[in-house]
Amino acid sequence: MSSAVSAPSRLPALDALRAIAAGVVVATHVGFATGITGATAFGGLLARMDVGVAIFFVLSGFLLFRPFAYAAATGGRRPGVRRYLWRRALRILPAYWLTVVVCLAVLPGNAGVPRGDWLRFATLTQIYAPGHLHEALGHTWSLATEAVFYLVLPLAAALALGARWRPARTLAWLCGGGVAITGGWLAAMAAGALDMGLHTMWLPAFAVWFAGGMALSTVHVAIESGTAPESWSALAEAGRAPLTCWALAAGLFVIAGTPLTGPRDLTEPTPGEFGTKVALFLVIALAFVLPAAFPGPGPVRAALSSPAARWLGTVSYGLFLWHPFVLTLLNPGPGSANVAGFARTYLLTVAGALVLASASWYWLEKPVQRLGRLRLARPFPRLFPRWRKPATTPAGSAVSPGSGGSGADQERADGSVPSQSATSAASPAS
Repeated sequence: MSSAVSAPSRLPALDALRAIAAGVVVATHVGFATGITGATAFGGLLARMDVGVAIFFVLSGFLLFRPFAYAAATGGRRPGVRRYLWRRALRILPAYWLTVVVCLAVLPGNAGVPRGDWLRFATLTQIYAPGHLHEALGHTWSLATEAVFYLVLPLAAALALGARWRPARTLAWLCGGGVAITGGWLAAMAAGALDMGLHTMWLPAFAVWFAGGMALSTVHVAIESGTAPESWSALAEAGRAPLTCWALAAGLFVIAGTPLTGPRDLTEPTPGEFGTKVALFLVIALAFVLPAAFPGPGPVRAALSSPAARWLGTVSYGLFLWHPFVLTLLNPGPGSANVAGFARTYLLTVAGALVLASASWYWLEKPVQRLGRLRLARPFPRLFPRWRKPATTPAGSAVSPGSGGSGADQERADGSVPSQSATSAASPAS
């Protein structure tokens, strides 16, 4: 087994999809804020642009599961759990915490927010009781759901991948598990055991979206490593026809914009309407992501991989975080409930949020991640010291760890013990 963590190839086109998904989420929030949502057929489509959340979740499942699957397929060492979680925390928490502090401290609508809610937002637990999503922070429910996925992913990867690489088994586990979890959650909602307002924000409601991304990642890794069944290559061929994939996504999106998926306002849907929406959004998100996962040559690939698209992908997290704050400051009035008013408010919201997102990236997120990489260059200390029975000399006297025993018996500074092979291979020159 390789001693290095396997690293799959980078797919730069996926950066652009994050930016598009963020822009779509902005559109649905601007639609509700201007009052145009639901008033016309166009407003009905705006009400369903929360499909961007499905794209985010599918992308998370695809990208974060891929290193685990690639390591299993190539015989490499799987990502360490502590390092993986450290990277996730560095990626989402600094900018998120800054957004929370600014929104709670600056916006008048958040005056007098209880201290307990500050703690809930800080720990991403604001979705586990009603009434704790405050002004310009309602969208953070999806981050709270993502955070739980981050925590359970290593265990889910271990269960789905098993002891050796069998992509067909992994695919079956992921598809079956995702459908079973979300399906069971929907059944509990239909039975009245769960609340349609609160429990539709929890991870099980969207497990099938994350599982769909992980399943796509499994197929991608299997094809990339040459271990996929021959029939799976059809999926890669479909990805090389981006216009066809996106036409399918667009057609399903029009269907999702009808009352089939529930009310076009913020009224709670029925369990059946919510389940229909989840299923349609899953197929839409997979069809949308597929061409970026299996890109073929041509102008679409070039556009998605361009420097501008990749930069937008880089700051898209900040765009997602800050746009409700900007939208609240703009405070569009009733006169904006038309296409022109929507377009004007949308452009101003995106422009303002991109300014804040850029500042956040260059002055906070990027420096913190740089420091985090330096931390990763050093070994993580043990949480608890390893207990070892003191070694004894032939005469029976104990040898203390610092008294000059062999390298194999001494602990390193980080609390780990070097292996015998590492000790014997070390030379004065190294």
